[in-house]
Amino acid sequence: MNIVCLRRGAILATTTLGCVLSISAQAATPLAADGSWAAFTVDANLPPYSFNWVDDNGSALSFSFVIPTGYVGTLTVVDAGFSGDQFRVADGASVLGDTSVGVNGDVNGAVQFSFDAALADGNFSRGVYTLGAGAHDISGLMIKSTSFIDATTGATLTTDATLGAVSLTLAAAVPEPGTSASLMAGLGLLAWALRRSNVQRD
Repeated sequence: MNIVCLRRGAILATTTLGCVLSISAQAATPLAADGSWAAFTVDANLPPYSFNWVDDNGSALSFSFVIPTGYVGTLTVVDAGFSGDQFRVADGASVLGDTSVGVNGDVNGAVQFSFDAALADGNFSRGVYTLGAGAHDISGLMIKSTSFIDATTGATLTTDATLGAVSLTLAAAVPEPGTSASLMAGLGLLAWALRRSNVQRD
């Protein structure tokens, strides 16, 4: 399967595996499971000219955490700045999916720096992913950039830069329906055995 990666307004085709490998080989930043936002940026206009998530220093960035047994995690990813960007989100070497398609923003208009406000605004791209127990290493790649018309040439250009954020919350895992049914059946048998035992004693 091919994906499209943007680079200085040009379109480059590359494989999913190639992009995932390029965004998974980096030092991971711990991500707290308290629902707070952890920011990242993308700026393909500066060295190393990459569409990977980076930190404020331009170093490749991923977020690591461990979900305890008996819990599930909800990972939320949101775009900010100008609307119109889109991300591919990975957990290690596995692609979780793409965030939603945002409405292309006006680069001469307002910029949204509040991640909560961007999440509440349907114009901005977002993705919500459910993760199971275990270790996770989340990274991302911008696969679509906000575009605008150059006033001088009339050409369509892309910003090739944005900011975004991730957040993580945990909740107790809900037992599978089959597990719940087995538990109820077991409790029913136990109650029946106790009643029978009491009747025999009387």
